[in-house]
Amino acid sequence: MMKNFLPLAAASLLFGCAQPTDRAQQYFDQEFETTLNRTELVESNVTRDFTEFDKQAEKVVEKSPSMAKIYQPLYEKLNEWVLESGDPSQLTQFGIQTAQLGGGDKKGNVLFTGYFSPVMELRHQPNEKFKYPVYAKPDCDSNCPTRAEIYAGALDGKGLELGYAPNMIDPFLMEVQGSGFVHFEDDDTLEYFAYGGKNNKAYVSIGRVLIERDEVPREKMSMKAIKDWVLANDEATVREVLEQNPSFVFFTPRADAPVTGSAGIPLLAMASVAGDRSILPMGTPILAEVPLLNADGTWSGAHQLRLLIVLDTGGAVKQNHLDLYHGMGPRAGTEAGHYKHFGRVWKLGLENSPTQAPWAMPPEKQN
Repeated sequence: MMKNFLPLAAASLLFGCAQPTDRAQQYFDQEFETTLNRTELVESNVTRDFTEFDKQAEKVVEKSPSMAKIYQPLYEKLNEWVLESGDPSQLTQFGIQTAQLGGGDKKGNVLFTGYFSPVMELRHQPNEKFKYPVYAKPDCDSNCPTRAEIYAGALDGKGLELGYAPNMIDPFLMEVQGSGFVHFEDDDTLEYFAYGGKNNKAYVSIGRVLIERDEVPREKMSMKAIKDWVLANDEATVREVLEQNPSFVFFTPRADAPVTGSAGIPLLAMASVAGDRSILPMGTPILAEVPLLNADGTWSGAHQLRLLIVLDTGGAVKQNHLDLYHGMGPRAGTEAGHYKHFGRVWKLGLENSPTQAPWAMPPEKQN
């Protein structure tokens, strides 16, 4: 998977004495000392949409017996709560326990970014337009070539080409997402390119590079802004910027298949999320006030209460930062690219079950 163009450190710049709300921050006159905080009562009066939760939970139970053993009782209780109440203040009546994430500002504001499954146009054989290769993983480990070396031809002649793209940025953005769908325009077939490994070099955010070079203002940074910048510049300039990220992701072709996260479970849009597995193990359900955005990416002024399941991870997703899966295709990409906003989040557990005491975590993680 992933990923994101706004470093977590940059998110902290959004907080200050004035308590900004332009990115959907909320303030309830409380200070959180730890990442996970035991909560006796959840109060939320925002609109609710729990329609996709049971479908996502069914996929977990169907595909993973080990996760089902841990989480199925909790999923069932949550479905019972949705059908009978859906009122977060009544969760305890169903034996459901809650722990609120403290947020990067210790005031409960958790950063939400977004990711999606792109659909990239390729050809099986190169021509004058489709000439940028997408690769399977070479037989290497610590000595894999860097991005600059790959662009310079380090993998030429090794038979690793999976197809050829019409530009450099589409494969790059699919690398950021970690997987995606491919449409081969020469025979009109659709394949799913799953994550196939990486070259084990450090990841550098291209979004951050463009911000630091004053190419794109920080407040306007998004996936669309990156692509717009690419289209406005020549190939040599684009290549030099992309080479600032030495990390390179490889792919494994599969038949047209469901999008899956690192937990191996098919993902449903706006029902699954990537999180830090040291705090939110794979399969963990969370209750979240997710920010709702306008078409131009600005905050609409509203949140929506959703039940989400943590089914993916990412190197940039740590502690008070979640990455919400938006679906497949260009529209999902635009929506995910705008998503750098904040909402409140509660980790859920069920008393007298393996998920009880959701606030419990190793002391070294409590900060």
